[in-house]
Amino acid sequence: MAVQSRTLPQRTMASLIEASTAINASLDPQATLHAIARSAATVMNAEASSVLLLDRRRNKLIFTASVGGGGDSLLGEEFDADLGIAGQIASAGQPILVTDVREHKKWFKGIDDRSKFDTRSMVAAPLVHQDEIIGVVEVLNPIGGEKFTEYDVELIQIFANLAASGAVNSQRYEQLKRENRGLREAFQARDEIVGQSEALRAVQDLCYRVAKSNATVLLLGETGTGKELMAKAIHNASPRAEKPCVAINCAALPETLLESELFGHEAGAFTGAVARKLGRFELADGGTLFLDEIGDLSPAIQIKLLRVLQEREFVRVGGTKTVACNVRIIAATNRDLQAAMKEGTFREDLYYRLNVFPITLPPLRQRREDIPLLVEHFTQKASVELNMPKPTVSDAAMASMASYRWPGNIRELQNVIERAVLMADGKPLDRTHLPRELVGESVEAVVAEGDSSLWGYEKAMIVKVLQENNWNQSKAARALGISRDNLRYRIKKFKIQRPR
Repeated sequence: MAVQSRTLPQRTMASLIEASTAINASLDPQATLHAIARSAATVMNAEASSVLLLDRRRNKLIFTASVGGGGDSLLGEEFDADLGIAGQIASAGQPILVTDVREHKKWFKGIDDRSKFDTRSMVAAPLVHQDEIIGVVEVLNPIGGEKFTEYDVELIQIFANLAASGAVNSQRYEQLKRENRGLREAFQARDEIVGQSEALRAVQDLCYRVAKSNATVLLLGETGTGKELMAKAIHNASPRAEKPCVAINCAALPETLLESELFGHEAGAFTGAVARKLGRFELADGGTLFLDEIGDLSPAIQIKLLRVLQEREFVRVGGTKTVACNVRIIAATNRDLQAAMKEGTFREDLYYRLNVFPITLPPLRQRREDIPLLVEHFTQKASVELNMPKPTVSDAAMASMASYRWPGNIRELQNVIERAVLMADGKPLDRTHLPRELVGESVEAVVAEGDSSLWGYEKAMIVKVLQENNWNQSKAARALGISRDNLRYRIKKFKIQRPR
């Protein structure tokens, strides 16, 4: 029979009210859990108290707060959720009174050995929220030689019900805060993927096929081909679209800083670490983590990343607590990872963990027919961002851009357009506004690359004229100086489609 509030002594009622105030005074999970442990010891007039949270996915009970009796040494310790007296409570969902722990068959003495504390008796209860067990609160050794009674069993359950609500609220707040930070760290751009070439459509088809799964994706291709944008497209088409999509460039940071950025660190882990910091794996929890330039990882970070991919858990720098993570990995590189494996600079086991679903993005020179669409897109974007009038693009300038090799691919094209928009200053954008090395490339240079490049060049010019004439084939044919039937033949031949 549960204890009724009217039967509680005034001092006990005051302690419960004080405990409730302390538990709800902060939305920080660690502060809330510590308040629960401290308040439990006060309410029960006991020497020590601990809070263990249940990690249901890993089936572990984890010491997350402890007061008295050297309990600080237990923080972060974990054990299988079906072991010990706490495990029995988490399984049965019922409070318990143990007058002599040494006589209990579930007693696990190793915890006392670790904390240097002599546990004699205990009362404990499950933390239950909406019929789900989220942890256990246990109180040890009544002060003054007293013994715990059945009254204390009912009291600890009242306290546990009170504490569970505070614990869940703080965890939900932390999760919302984490997701908010993750979203801010996510890709900011909402650029659409521009182009309608056959090579691009083939890649998009693969991306949308794999998006619905949780498979790890490895994006391959030259620098500047749009791997980051394609990763964003995969995330947006996945069931994780409402969760964060967090990116990190593995080549941009030194090894020590990269480890902290990936896995986070605890306060005092190194000089300057004044507070706990969540890493990208925690910020992306439930969503997607994009690891760009994965081929530049150091051997030490490769080992740590491999463990996360295998175990789906990690430890923050300077910490001891294992943190579970639920993220979908999309990695990218412009390096030849198979060659790196032969050279011994990239782990073979990590490669096969990442290479579940490889997608190779085509360089811009293999999708020249997309250049007019990209030029239009970046011209519009640059004019808005730079607060400049949008210029028209001359045929001569477009011809130069359509015939250029673009070693830097789409990123190089975007940079060229931004510079040209500034140089044009509202006037028609022509060859004089383009870099010297780009203007120097001639159609003959394109022909030297083979028929496929020449094919792409002709397609690019047809797409440009169609676009300028709002895809009116009669007007475009007149602008090109050919018949409409001739134009239709080329549209069919080159498989040109109007962008949707």
